Amino acid sequence: MTTAGTRHDVRLADGRTLAVHDTGPFAPGGPADALTLVWHHGSPQTGALLEPLVRATRPRHIRLVSYGRPSYGGSSPLPGRDVGSAARDVEQVADALGLGRFAVMGSSGGGPHALACAAALGDRVTGVATFASPAPYAGDEAWFAGMADDAALRAALLGRDARARFQLTAEFDASVFVAADWDALAGPWAAMNDDVALAASAGSDGLVDDDVALARPWGFELGQVGAPVLVVHGEVDRMIPVAHADALLRGCPRADLWLRPRDGHVSVLSAVPVALDWLLDHAHDGVGDLSPVDQRRPGQPAPA
Repeated sequence: MTTAGTRHDVRLADGRTLAVHDTGPFAPGGPADALTLVWHHGSPQTGALLEPLVRATRPRHIRLVSYGRPSYGGSSPLPGRDVGSAARDVEQVADALGLGRFAVMGSSGGGPHALACAAALGDRVTGVATFASPAPYAGDEAWFAGMADDAALRAALLGRDARARFQLTAEFDASVFVAADWDALAGPWAAMNDDVALAASAGSDGLVDDDVALARPWGFELGQVGAPVLVVHGEVDRMIPVAHADALLRGCPRADLWLRPRDGHVSVLSAVPVALDWLLDHAHDGVGDLSPVDQRRPGQPAPA
């Protein structure tokens, strides 16, 4: 199930509105320096608060904020948007909610949008965690290698009209998920399954725009991401292959990589609680001195 929280329709400077969901200020008794996390949903989803995220953030006294990207969950469309536009939107959301510094986390298509915030907003972003995130398209076939179904993204390379035409007859290829993914969607992450269906029932504009944005220049370079980055990826992911995680690791100046050898595209989210602890540990790191890329692979963190 999704958790209602408080919904804010945040009006942006260009007249658009974003549907924003917020668990609200910290409860009395929480730490004075408690963390705020802005969640970036996958494609397609509505941006509503997913119960597993609320369940993981609440005992850690983390304020959870999520929003629907343009054309999702009641948010206004933004024709021609790139990935980098998410940072401008989130900055205005943060201002509207009175947020100072915050961490960002994104799953699948939300991962690049979380990275965009860190690239553009400097030390306002304390840390980034991505799950099963694609890397920037570098213009070669390697980007598609290992994808069980790459047809939608190949259509996106041809532009929005081509991607929208493809969607008219597109069918979901169940082979993109491994058994662990189906178990996650039937169990702890059933809320995501329901939210995907709700988003899809409202139309495909958000999904089409996401794919086109991913297949084009993102509007920023990974080298601009000064905050600490945790890249979490399942080694048997058949939707976004693990080579994308390696590309993110090498592109971000302060990156750690956690590989999950038995996880696929969805089941990798079982590491969310551990990633939250990582973000808490790095919440007060400085961003002035960029260390070399950390290529250690700490292994599979135990779920909390």
